[in-house]
Amino acid sequence: MSWPVVSEQGLGVSWLAVASLVAVGGCALASGHTAPGPEAARAQQQHHETLKLERSASAMGTTYTIVAYGENLGQMQAASEQAFDEARRLDQMLSNYVPESELSRVNQEAADHPVAVSQEFFDLLEACFDYSRKSEGSFDITVGPLMKVWGFYKGTGHLPHRAEVRAALDQIGYQNVDLDPKGRTVRFRKRGMNLDPGGVGKGYAVDRMAAILRASGITAALVSGGGSSIYGIGAPPNEPRGWYIRIRDPKDESKTASEVYLKDNSISTSGNYEKYFRAEGRLYSHIMDPRSGYPAEGTLAVSIVCPKTLDSEVWAKPFYILGRAWTEAHKPNNFRVLFCEDKAGAACAWLP
Repeated sequence: MSWPVVSEQGLGVSWLAVASLVAVGGCALASGHTAPGPEAARAQQQHHETLKLERSASAMGTTYTIVAYGENLGQMQAASEQAFDEARRLDQMLSNYVPESELSRVNQEAADHPVAVSQEFFDLLEACFDYSRKSEGSFDITVGPLMKVWGFYKGTGHLPHRAEVRAALDQIGYQNVDLDPKGRTVRFRKRGMNLDPGGVGKGYAVDRMAAILRASGITAALVSGGGSSIYGIGAPPNEPRGWYIRIRDPKDESKTASEVYLKDNSISTSGNYEKYFRAEGRLYSHIMDPRSGYPAEGTLAVSIVCPKTLDSEVWAKPFYILGRAWTEAHKPNNFRVLFCEDKAGAACAWLP
């Protein structure tokens, strides 16, 4: 059965049939691919039509997509616009592509003097430092100088000189940032330090967008940040298990590593195929180990399913960097982790 689909081409929106499959980054999503039984079909006819809405917008250097089902088109349109407004608001707070953003102002001034920030920015930075402590420093929002040296900031990457890596290492470290809760200020202890929101921004934005949709009465929606951080609200029509997500094989995009259904849950993936370059016969990915100054090795991809998109996005990189054994020993009980090791003959596997 198909549901009416509404198009708003002026917004740069693509619209899909209900049974379509949408490839997004490391995952693919589909919905409504089971036909309703006779009773469901009769009930459908007796009530309002179920509509499908899909919209997308750019913010924070990526594309955010909302797929929603409901009976009130105006409600869905208004709710999705509010959610995109939130993504655009966060762009003005967290983007290092926006010179006047709160994060850019901190990067420009915090080495000279304490910079007063909003409570929201301060709280998020405190959360990032907590992630850093729990991940033994493998997650570090101050990794910006390393990303620049390796050419992954606004670029596709290149091999730096060792002296450049050593110099960058001297400019990073969450321990070199002073947070003053009373004054709500941020101060860098070293010049050249730089906050990079790449490992946290999408997950935070997706969670905020999902909360706005819920508060607006939307009960079935999928929110995607760049295809690598996704949250599913409720379930699409005729699929009580939730929103279908295909996780790609990190070695072959046409193959499937695993499949999951999201229902009031998130999934995020970090893979070496997302951004990388080859030099001297080796592959160097953008997933940087801030402790060594070099891209992490030994892992191909990590996918995490858990209640908050912020958690799934952030923890995907430490698990990738620290490896399977550490991840098995430290992952929370409510995390499902698909681990793809870079070993000959090793298949992707869900960790116990």
